[in-house]
Amino acid sequence: MIEPVLDTVELESTPNPSFSIIWMHGLGADANDFVPIVKELDLRGCPGIRFVFPNAPTMPVTINGGYVMRAWYDILGTDIAKREDEAGLRESQGLINQLIAREVARGIPTQRIFLAGFSQGCAMALQTGLRYPEKLGGLLCLSGYVPLNDKIADERHAANQATPIFLVHGRADPVIPIQRAEQSRDLLKSLAYQVEWHEYMMQHSVCEEEITDISVWLKKVLLAAS
Repeated sequence: MIEPVLDTVELESTPNPSFSIIWMHGLGADANDFVPIVKELDLRGCPGIRFVFPNAPTMPVTINGGYVMRAWYDILGTDIAKREDEAGLRESQGLINQLIAREVARGIPTQRIFLAGFSQGCAMALQTGLRYPEKLGGLLCLSGYVPLNDKIADERHAANQATPIFLVHGRADPVIPIQRAEQSRDLLKSLAYQVEWHEYMMQHSVCEEEITDISVWLKKVLLAAS
């Protein structure tokens, strides 16, 4: 089995899990950022899950004065819709594809593999999942947006047309304004994706109500895929 380039932190809810969730962190964070959320999710009655938390590569980030940090792609300016690091997005997409391939090699079929992420990690879940050539279990998308949105209609793969998407955002998010997330929601719906949308009175973060909604959604889609 070929090991992926990215190093990961992993948790398993039961021995020999039958599902995997690959969960990408946000800009400047690391693989440990969302590990604590696993304990907060109510997974009673769910099949066993392997949570895979990868570390993004390190790179200079333009908007932060070239400071080197973990990032899935460069942020070139404040208008993230007009100036995007397409090369970086596609390179990280390839790295996440490697993680999916490793889960398949470990016995988890693609239809039981979920992509999840926060902020930049959310963008990567959508960048990768919508283009992935085999059916995935679902996309769990927190406080982010669809990157390269002018290309997705042509580049998306029919294998994931019916894959459930959980898309949430904070109404007071100062990092990625909710309007950008709403545009992504409307784009996905216009392309006939199954989007479950929630918004919360929070900033660029995660709140208790959101964790409850994640639990409900995960239970629903995990049991449907079992």
